[in-house]
Amino acid sequence: MVRQLVRDETGVAKYRHEALAVVLQVRPGTPRPQLSVLMLRRRRDPYAGAWALPSGPVEATETVGASVRRHLAAKVDLTQIAHLEQLRTLSDPGRDPFERTIATAYLGLVPWTSDPELPAHGAWWPVGALPEVAFDHRPVIAEGVRRLRAKLSYTNIGFALAADEFTMAQLRRAYAIALDHEVSSTNLQRILLRRGQLEPTGDVSASGEQGGRPAKLFRFTSRELEVTDPFAILRPNE
Repeated sequence: MVRQLVRDETGVAKYRHEALAVVLQVRPGTPRPQLSVLMLRRRRDPYAGAWALPSGPVEATETVGASVRRHLAAKVDLTQIAHLEQLRTLSDPGRDPFERTIATAYLGLVPWTSDPELPAHGAWWPVGALPEVAFDHRPVIAEGVRRLRAKLSYTNIGFALAADEFTMAQLRRAYAIALDHEVSSTNLQRILLRRGQLEPTGDVSASGEQGGRPAKLFRFTSRELEVTDPFAILRPNE
């Protein structure tokens, strides 16, 4: 049951506003890398012991976006986020059983090279194998995944998952994991080059342990979000 709301002298209700972060990353995993979400195990009620998205109150002197970044830096030592965008507002009066709380959720992406130090109660969870999740965070995670998958088709948002320089094999693997279906490396290179999203660096990768011909290195032409093909959909085998 939601507690009685506090009201100011004019009768306007006063209640908590929190910033919420769905942080996604293509993470190493067994038997394969997986698209994973950053979560923290709750240590107090409500939902003690369940897992939740990083969150915290929005202060009167900051924007919601600044609040998200502050809480991520303070709680999980995550200061470098390649992309951050507002996802949705959660306003169900009963979403927090302790008090009336409105939450503004953001989608954050970090590159596959990032490995932030997490607290003992923090972990990356595969989006397809989530644990017990607190509050209304499970559908928010699902919405974040859908947003990422949609934007991989018609924007250059792949830059936020990738290293500064990469081979097409590495990028193809990241797209396949994020989209949850196979992607052709040749077709992906053709599409992203045609859209102006990629450019060759002029360098090649180091030879692997088993030798072989070094692969060309590429980079994204911009590391800011751009819509490059508003009607495109990356389908399986593309």
